[in-house]
Amino acid sequence: MVAPLKLGIAGLGTVGAAVVTMIEQRADVLSARCGRDIKVVAVTARSKTKRRDLGLDGVSWAKDALALANDPEIDCFVELMGGSDEPALSAISAALANGKSVVSANKALIAKHGLKLAALAEKHGGAFNFEAAVGAAIPVVKTLREGLTGTDIDRVYGILNGTCNYILTRMEQEGLSFEACLADAQRLGYAEADPSFDIDGHDTAQKLSILASLAFGIKVSQSAVSVEGITSISPADLRAAAELGFRVKLLGVAVRTKTGIEQRVHPTMVPKSSSIAQVMGVTNAVTIDGVGMPPITLVGPGAGGPATASAVVADIADVARGIRALPFGRPVAKLEATKKAPMEHHEGGYYIRLMARDLAGTAATIATRLAEQQISIESIVQRHPDGAFEADGQPRKSSPVPVILITYATSEDAVRRALQAVQRDKVISGKPQVIRIEKN
Repeated sequence: MVAPLKLGIAGLGTVGAAVVTMIEQRADVLSARCGRDIKVVAVTARSKTKRRDLGLDGVSWAKDALALANDPEIDCFVELMGGSDEPALSAISAALANGKSVVSANKALIAKHGLKLAALAEKHGGAFNFEAAVGAAIPVVKTLREGLTGTDIDRVYGILNGTCNYILTRMEQEGLSFEACLADAQRLGYAEADPSFDIDGHDTAQKLSILASLAFGIKVSQSAVSVEGITSISPADLRAAAELGFRVKLLGVAVRTKTGIEQRVHPTMVPKSSSIAQVMGVTNAVTIDGVGMPPITLVGPGAGGPATASAVVADIADVARGIRALPFGRPVAKLEATKKAPMEHHEGGYYIRLMARDLAGTAATIATRLAEQQISIESIVQRHPDGAFEADGQPRKSSPVPVILITYATSEDAVRRALQAVQRDKVISGKPQVIRIEKN
């Protein structure tokens, strides 16, 4: 008989409680699939006295995470506390240094300290698994690390934050303002009281840095990701996108270019025909473009107790089976250094919305400035906003008119120079709205 895999779980919040419940309820199935039993033998949490509807009879309590990591009775340390530094960092480091395997759902910690922890796992022989850190139930880490080992990846991109996707979905479908949708997301528990980490794109950036490492063999570096949030997106942009055959999504994109790996997070227009455009609400999705194969899109719940717990338990099952994959798919020593790619070097199509003033020669001035930067226009739409006409049907003087441009592929630097010139010419009101386009 193979001895049971003995677990120590640090953190009994929504995810930790769901993991304990799943292991208890699916004990027979897990034993059959793994060839050995999986037992929770020790736990720790902020409060031992808090009422929990969990079967913890016979389970010992450690005074803190570090004590649990050093407990000689456990084989696998499961870290579900969160936080990019202490106490999670010291506890995981101790567990790995003791030769134990570690399973974590902590994207912030992995984005910041993943290389150090992976090196410890390599040195001492334990597994370091973190499927739940990106996309919760979506098995994208294992797909990149193991399923596509023989495939060269050109691009990986996706919707990695359910809060932002929910807000953009509601704005598009109901014509609501960003502020109204954010307030509703907070009421429903999809957004935090301070939502800035999500809506400013930093949550997506942490996850993207992990995916980029797995896809391209580069060192995890959140600082190498260019980040923009969704607060500038208006219902007018979403309506225009729909009319032009696009949807707006907050995407994390890592792509191989002639000058290196470009990593970026920003609002993006994607064709309505694309798989990623069909992903609505709080759902997450990741598309992988590999050499010699059609794109693969993985879709599923990106957060929540049961969804995250399913990924955690799958990682635990791999430990029970004796699987020891390199955490980032390659030895840490062979991961290549990376740096932030200047966004002005980015090349692609652009959506540009300008509020053009009612002045003679405005259209010609805009066209001239674009032509000076060799920017070609794929389509142009001019519409008069409500209140732009007098009672007799004549255009109201001095009322700015929205002009929407879709460009062919060009450089970001060219777009910025052209729009700066247009602003200097004083033929538009306010700041131009620019959204990058990501083709299939």
